[in-house]
Amino acid sequence: MKILIASILFLIFLFLAGIHVYWGIGGKWGVDSTIPTKENNKKVINPGPFECFVVALGLIGFGAFCLIKAGVIVFHLPRWLLNYGLWIIIAIFLLRAIGEFRYVGFFKKVNTTKFGKMDTKYYSPLCLFIAVSGIILELMS
Repeated sequence: MKILIASILFLIFLFLAGIHVYWGIGGKWGVDSTIPTKENNKKVINPGPFECFVVALGLIGFGAFCLIKAGVIVFHLPRWLLNYGLWIIIAIFLLRAIGEFRYVGFFKKVNTTKFGKMDTKYYSPLCLFIAVSGIILELMS
């Protein structure tokens, strides 16, 4: 079960990393519904290629860490990272699911924009799924 959960998380992270690489090299598919916007559809953030590649690298690292934690791959990491790394990933995605109360997360106020609707329907639930799956993986490790 531990390997299954880690593999699912790895595939999710790999898929998300691939999308960020695509955006980093100039892809436009999905961009209009994946960046938070104000009510007037003005972007709240405007990430460039560098930011997309950094996020992609982090996501690949998160996926690899899940496989390491489940024992699927062996990679020697500092003890503190093995003990707390997954909790850090869990916290990141749980906080993302909760949001910052304005544009992002379950408790956002701006929820009628294209991003707001997609966030409510897909992005925040996915982040919550990642966090809960991470908790289950951590408790099984």
